[in-house]
Amino acid sequence: MSSSPTSPAIAVVGLGYVGLPLAVVLAKHFPVVGFDIDRGRVEELQQGDDRTREIEAERLKASSLRLSSDPADLPGQAIYIVTVPTPVDEQNVPDLKPVRSASRTVGQALKTKAAPGAIVVYESTVYPGVTEDICGPILEELSGLKCGRDFFLGYSPERINPGDKVHTVDKITKVVAGQTPEVAAKLADMYGRITSGGIHLAPNIKTAEAAKVIENAQRDINIAFINEIAMIFGKLGISTHDVLEAAGTKWNFLKFQPGLVGGHCIGVDPYYLAHRAEELGHHARIILSGRAINDGMSQYVAETVSARVKPGAKILVLGLTFKEDVPDLRNSKVADLVNALTKLGHSVAIHDPLADAQEAEHEYGLMLSPRLDQLAGFDAVLAAVPHDPYRAIDDATLARLVVPGGLVADLKGIWRGRTLPKNVNYWIL
Repeated sequence: MSSSPTSPAIAVVGLGYVGLPLAVVLAKHFPVVGFDIDRGRVEELQQGDDRTREIEAERLKASSLRLSSDPADLPGQAIYIVTVPTPVDEQNVPDLKPVRSASRTVGQALKTKAAPGAIVVYESTVYPGVTEDICGPILEELSGLKCGRDFFLGYSPERINPGDKVHTVDKITKVVAGQTPEVAAKLADMYGRITSGGIHLAPNIKTAEAAKVIENAQRDINIAFINEIAMIFGKLGISTHDVLEAAGTKWNFLKFQPGLVGGHCIGVDPYYLAHRAEELGHHARIILSGRAINDGMSQYVAETVSARVKPGAKILVLGLTFKEDVPDLRNSKVADLVNALTKLGHSVAIHDPLADAQEAEHEYGLMLSPRLDQLAGFDAVLAAVPHDPYRAIDDATLARLVVPGGLVADLKGIWRGRTLPKNVNYWIL
């Protein structure tokens, strides 16, 4: 596909859960180069293998997307879209190293060859001000060009939900903001061609940045409330799920479920907003309280399960990824749960049919059991992640996995309503 004023050449920088689906959809309408610094990742994609399972092999092989790990393929693009991760460090302080590095890469590309009026768009979740106050100056420094004259900034927050095949990038409403009204209009046209969900033009970049960061902070706070009431109702001997079903009959009740909150979005993004608030002299009490509750759930679950089993119990944890039916291990709170159970003196085995065993060992030092059918005789079975294969486990398999008098611990209620053997105890969060 050749480039034209109505078909600008585009580079997507970062080919993870966000960048790859975006690049594939864009490539249906524009000439697109997808760039990632991970050569192994690019080589896998060139063979049609997407380890994130977001894009099927046939779809990837049929795409006109040009894949590269060579920065020499980046100069001369009309639009650069940065989709790199924005994690936090061990102290929960925003780690902007990936977005700074990507900005340097794009800045060098602009220096080598800048298309007239090139636009650099950020989709990475950040606190308000990062695009203009941090990324813009890096682009200027590396390119030797003037932001707002030689190149321009834009922001369009990603809304990828890993594993979600309904709310895909070509169906969602896209929030778009540009450094100038003209830039915003160009970006609205570009994104408008790839999504049927419409475009929302934010008045400025900081507003668009803020909109994204509060989307996940809001969910985090709501889940924290449900987690807290789960702790309260547990002490009262009331089923949280029964309570939520009853309350959910009211038309405006928000339906959230208790559980572990990990991953690279909900468990991370609120810290970005809280960090910026602290810089401005405001202590983000509600945001940080929600984070404290959700970050403490792994320890709470570990202690609750430990109190229901014998000392030194053998426990099987089912699931390690941060959410159901995805292979993503980033910021897995199940890993924290396993470590907490181990510190409480228990012997823990882990199984996950979707997680990569080498990644689990590299990231968390945890070994995965390869086959569930070879496991049996545990004092407790803890369903941590509601993968479809675990939902489908039959009563006979459960009876094999847990010893008589043992415990079935069900974090997400996937076996709620099952008829378990009378000599098996059942606990649900």
